[in-house]
Amino acid sequence: MKSLLKLLTLFFIVFTAQSPAFAVDANAAWQDDVAQLETVYGGRIGVSAWNTNDGQQLQYRENERFAMCSTFKLLLVANVLHRIDQKQEKLDRLISYDKSDILDYAPVTSQHLDKGAMTVAALSKATLQLSDNTAANLLLNTLGGPQGLTSYLRTLGDDTTRLDRIEPNLNSNLADDPRDTTTPEAMLFTLKTILLGDALSESSKQRLIHWLIGNQTGDDKIRAGVPSTWLVGDKTGSGANGANNDVAIIWPDAGQPYLLVVYYSGSERSKSEKNMVIEKISQSVSKAFSPE
Repeated sequence: MKSLLKLLTLFFIVFTAQSPAFAVDANAAWQDDVAQLETVYGGRIGVSAWNTNDGQQLQYRENERFAMCSTFKLLLVANVLHRIDQKQEKLDRLISYDKSDILDYAPVTSQHLDKGAMTVAALSKATLQLSDNTAANLLLNTLGGPQGLTSYLRTLGDDTTRLDRIEPNLNSNLADDPRDTTTPEAMLFTLKTILLGDALSESSKQRLIHWLIGNQTGDDKIRAGVPSTWLVGDKTGSGANGANNDVAIIWPDAGQPYLLVVYYSGSERSKSEKNMVIEKISQSVSKAFSPE
């Protein structure tokens, strides 16, 4: 343990001794690698990453808009938990629904249709871990719809991210359409506020992180680019016109967590190839933030 602490201290001293020019050069070289992925696989990539250990950032097209697709569901559940913190909602409250509410992708809610209701907690878990679209819409209704969620984001200081439609229409990802979009930088800011800041009570924050760690849709994206012993909590998203996304909080074996936001749009490659692009970006960020 003492040896590990010495190594971490040495790394911190070396890093902080580096000139700003070195950091800029390192980021520029990393950006060149991301640009090469665009050249090879097509499409447009947006990345924003932040290392809580030393404040290092890696960014690419960080101020360009991308369709959130299902990554918005992390923000949605955070809003639900905020309302619980404010005594405006309860985890065990039952929300009723019927067959008319069931969308094409509803792996959890469709299995509970005979009961006609699920708790807020169960809907939140289904929304995050299996990206159940019906569950997401039911929760959105409790917030006042997309505008309600957008208003919550404004209270967090996020003036960029916006939700305009419900599932599944929010996944259209049309060119130059600002609806249902964010920027990598804005999403990173909001993730930092929600997951590492004081936007939620400690119990709600830990509940959200626990659900994210249990996500079952992201094994081939950010998670695939880091060592298997690392802990990852993420929320994926995909949509029309090549949209393929993942946002995550990642804990290396040693040190503090880092945040990674990856948005990818416009590629005509297969789903597995687009996932591989996100995996490669995750791998490059993990190496930059946790060098051996």
